Amino acid sequence: MLSYPDFKQKQIVFAFVSRGDKLFFRNDNIIVKNDEGIRHQSSAYKLFALFIVGNMSITTGLLQRAKHFGFSIFLMTHSFRLYGSLISGIEGNFLLRGKQYAYKDDGIARYLVENKINHQIEQLKKRRYKSSELSNAIVQLQEYHQNIAAKMPDAQNLLGIEGSASKLYFKNIFDNIEWHGREPRVKRDIVNVLLDIGYTLLFHMVDALLNIYGFDTYKGVYHKEFYQRKSLVTDIMEPFRPWIDARIRKAYNLGQIHRADFIKVDGRYMLSYKASKSYVAILLDEIIKQKEVMFVFIQRYYRAFMKELPVSSYPQLIGGKVC
Repeated sequence: MLSYPDFKQKQIVFAFVSRGDKLFFRNDNIIVKNDEGIRHQSSAYKLFALFIVGNMSITTGLLQRAKHFGFSIFLMTHSFRLYGSLISGIEGNFLLRGKQYAYKDDGIARYLVENKINHQIEQLKKRRYKSSELSNAIVQLQEYHQNIAAKMPDAQNLLGIEGSASKLYFKNIFDNIEWHGREPRVKRDIVNVLLDIGYTLLFHMVDALLNIYGFDTYKGVYHKEFYQRKSLVTDIMEPFRPWIDARIRKAYNLGQIHRADFIKVDGRYMLSYKASKSYVAILLDEIIKQKEVMFVFIQRYYRAFMKELPVSSYPQLIGGKVC
């Protein structure tokens, strides 16, 4: 398994490719090249995940090297929809998967939602000026957090608490922005477009981290299991989502988001491909900034799950650190 000191040295590379670009392997380096020369070069030893946006040629040698050096490859369209992946990780951890399939309790689900709401509260508390509405929202979120521990809701009621908390949180984290609420499919505003991109990047990062230990990422503990849905990835990324939310708000405050970079078609906003690099850089920078925290959180989650420890012994995300 990948150790923490080794992971600290790993890189995440996002390659926007054009027609005619080729991706291949040479002298332990990953190279993106076109007729004009080399566009990008990274050491395979330092690579953790490679995201490729666009269409290009990939050699079988590269796929073999990805397996050998232990990095994941994610293939995405220009709209950031995943259409293929080669995820590196441990295969055959049957002890772990046996415990996953046998687990039927709601305790871990409550623990993950508690961590998510606590992180939402922390992000709102960071605001210098707190209106009475924001202060009241923080108090209400704290009550939601306490109710989970006190009332021990089942999965269905937990979804209701999480939904109410998220609605209140989103209203206040984006209170200075044109915002119609979280609508991932409709995308009636720019915020939803950016949230989708940020959450997609976060999803694949968590997916790659879970595979380090050999988890069956389709077997969740909170979200319902559907055909080809990686429910566990969705579960584990819940406490991390507020990082993306806060980074989008910060980007607005810094004037980094421009309406001219977005296209509106049939009432739906889309990010133009020409502008996509800068926005992905903003969101990916936040994920890279937090990658070590996510690694430690998932590492400790794995150890607690394997030892079948009580939920109180699972890692907590507090103040941007794992406790």
